[in-house]
Amino acid sequence: MDAADAAARDADASDAADARLGVDVGGTFTDVALVVDGDLTTAKVPTTDDQSRGVLAGIETACEAAGIDPNAVVGFRHATTAAVNAVLEGSGAETALVTTEGFADALAIGRQDRPDLYDRSARKPDPLVPAERRFEVTERATTEGIETTVDRDEVRGIADILDGNCESVAVSFLHAYAHPDNERRAAETLREELGVPVSVSHEVLAAFREYERTATTVADAYVTPVVDDYLGRLTERAADMGLPPVRVMQSNGGIADAATVRERAVTTLLSGPAAGVVGAARFERSDHAGLVTFDMGGTSSDVSLVREGSAERTTDAEIGGHPVGVPMVDVHTVGAGGGSIARVDEGGALRVGPESAGADPGPACYGKGGTVPTVTDAAVVLGYLGADTTLGEGLELDADRAEAVMEDLADEAGLDTVIDAAQGVYRVANATMARAIRGVTVERGHDPREFALAAFGGAGPMHAATLADRLGVETVLVPPGNGVLSALGLLAADERHDATRTYRAGLADADAGAVESVFDELAEETLAETGDPEVATVEREVECRYAGQSFELAVDAPAPFDPDTVRERFHDEHERARGYRMDEPVDLVTCRATATVPGDPPDLSYDPEGDPLLGKRDVFFESGFYRAPVYDRARVPVGVSVDGPAVFAGGESTVVVPPQWTARADAQGTLVLEAGEE
Repeated sequence: MDAADAAARDADASDAADARLGVDVGGTFTDVALVVDGDLTTAKVPTTDDQSRGVLAGIETACEAAGIDPNAVVGFRHATTAAVNAVLEGSGAETALVTTEGFADALAIGRQDRPDLYDRSARKPDPLVPAERRFEVTERATTEGIETTVDRDEVRGIADILDGNCESVAVSFLHAYAHPDNERRAAETLREELGVPVSVSHEVLAAFREYERTATTVADAYVTPVVDDYLGRLTERAADMGLPPVRVMQSNGGIADAATVRERAVTTLLSGPAAGVVGAARFERSDHAGLVTFDMGGTSSDVSLVREGSAERTTDAEIGGHPVGVPMVDVHTVGAGGGSIARVDEGGALRVGPESAGADPGPACYGKGGTVPTVTDAAVVLGYLGADTTLGEGLELDADRAEAVMEDLADEAGLDTVIDAAQGVYRVANATMARAIRGVTVERGHDPREFALAAFGGAGPMHAATLADRLGVETVLVPPGNGVLSALGLLAADERHDATRTYRAGLADADAGAVESVFDELAEETLAETGDPEVATVEREVECRYAGQSFELAVDAPAPFDPDTVRERFHDEHERARGYRMDEPVDLVTCRATATVPGDPPDLSYDPEGDPLLGKRDVFFESGFYRAPVYDRARVPVGVSVDGPAVFAGGESTVVVPPQWTARADAQGTLVLEAGEE
C-alpha cells in the first residue's frame, strides 16, 4: 500500500469513526461480526477449503450490508481452525523429533491410562511424529544441571538425514525446562542447517512431565507451518483489500498479533471456541453462580464455564487424543451440531454424529445434494426452522428434502412417522449435549441449577431451553449476535500472553526471594510480547499439590511471594475442587505469569422498531404440535414478556421457546428465557 492509498484509508476510517471486524471460521460456516459506531452487522458464508477465501468473502458481504468500504475498517480480529483441523485430520507438517538418547519412544508410549477403561479394543491415536522421524542425541541434564553437553556435529548428522525430508522439527530434551542450554545449541544448529521451523520445548512449555512437554512441542511443530502458511495468505489478501493487520485469538482467550502466533501456532488450537466463551462472558449476570456457555454450530457443540466474568482455563487438555499443556480456555467439545448425521447402528439404535454433512453438500434441506438426515433436517420437520428461513448467503431451506430423508430414517429405524424420526434425532442430539454440560458442571462439583445457560452458535438457541429443562436450569440467555458470538467475542477480548516455568520445592522450605525472581523473569517475558506494556497488568499463579499427589491445582500467587498465603489458598481451593483438605505438606510445582492488555469491547445499540410478529407455523414439542407465533428477533420490544411456545427468527440463528417458558428482551438486546411453573 503506497502513501496515497494509506492516506485515503485513514480518511475513510475517520469517516467511519469506529469500524471493527471479527471473523470466526467454523466447520460449516464462517461468521462475521462488523460493528460500526455501535451498530452490529453480521454475515454467515460457507467455510471454504482455503479458509482465507471464505474469510474475505464474509468480510465483503458484511461491509456491503453495512454500507462501508473494507478499507474503512480500523480493527480486524480473527479466530481460525487451521491448527485444530491439522491435528484432527492428520494434515499437519511432516515433523521430526530430536530428543535425548533413550527417549525417542516416549511420544508413542505416553501414559498408562487407557482412552476408554472398559473398551478392550480402544486404541490411542498414532503419534504426530512416526518412528522413522524420531532421533536421539547423546546429551543429558538432571534437575541439578547439564551433565553431558550436546555435540553439534551429532546434530548436524541428523540434519543431513532430515534435509529435504521434513517441514519442521521439534526439540525436547530431558529436564530442559530447568536447564535449556543443550536445547538452545541443538535448535541453533538445526535452524542453520535446515531452514525449517524448529520448536523447542523450553520455549513452548517450560514445565516438567516429559511426555506432556514433548507432545506439546511436537504439536507446535506439527501445526506451525500450516498456520504460518494460512496467516501469510490471509495477511496478503487482507492487505490487498485495504484491511488493517490481522490479530488472532489464542486458546487462552486472548488476542495476539499474527507474527506472534505464526511463531507459536500451538497457542491457536482452540482459537474459535475460546472466542465464543469470551463473548458470552460479557453477559454474565450477578443473580447466578456463573454461566454455562453452550455453542452449537454446524459440526460440533462446545461447552464451558464462566465465573466472575472469567472463563475457566486449563493446562491439561487433549486435542484429538494428543495432550497439549499450554494454557487454554477449558472447553469440552462433542460431535453434535446442526450438520451431524443421523443413522441407525447395527443394533437398531438411533445415533447422531459425530460425522457431519459439513457445508458442502450439507444437510439435505440445503438443497445442495445432501442425501443423509441431519439435526438441521429434523429441526425443519419439527417446525423449529421454517421453509422461509434463510441461512448464510441467503440459502433457503428445502422442507420437502428434509422430510424425504427423515422418512427414509423412520423406515430404517422402524418408526411409525417422520415426526417420530425427527423427534428421535432431536432427543439423541440433546442427550449428547446434556452429557457434555454435566461434564463441566456436575462432574466438577458444580450444580448446573445455580448457573444460567448462555446459548449461541447457529443452532444453540434452538436447543437451549430443552437442554435447560433436562438439567434443571431455569434461565437461558441468548446474547445479541448470538449466531456469530464467537466473531463478536473477538472484539471484546483482551490481549493475553502466558509464560510458565516449573519450580519444584516444598512450600515450607521455599526460598521466597528465589520464587519472586522466577516471577520477575516470567513477567518480563510476557510483557515483552504485549503490544503496549505500559498499560499491561501481570497476574501470577502457582500450581501446588499435597506431597505425594500426582496432579496440581492452581491458585493466585501474592506479590511479593508469601508461602503461608499460598498454602492457605491451596487448602481452600483443594476443598472447593475436591471436597476435602489434608493436614499434609504442600509442594510448589509450577509458576505462571499472564500479561494482559485490556480490550475495548464495543457498546452495541439495540433500538427495536416495527411489528415483531412475522406470522405463525406449526411447531412440535413433547406434548404435540402447537400453532406458535414467529417473531423477528431484532424487533422485540425491551421488557415485553412473550409466553411460549414461540419462535424468534434472527439473521443468523433461531430461538425456540417451549411451552411453560417465557422470553423477553433486555436493554442490551439479550433474549432472556425463563422457565415457568409446570
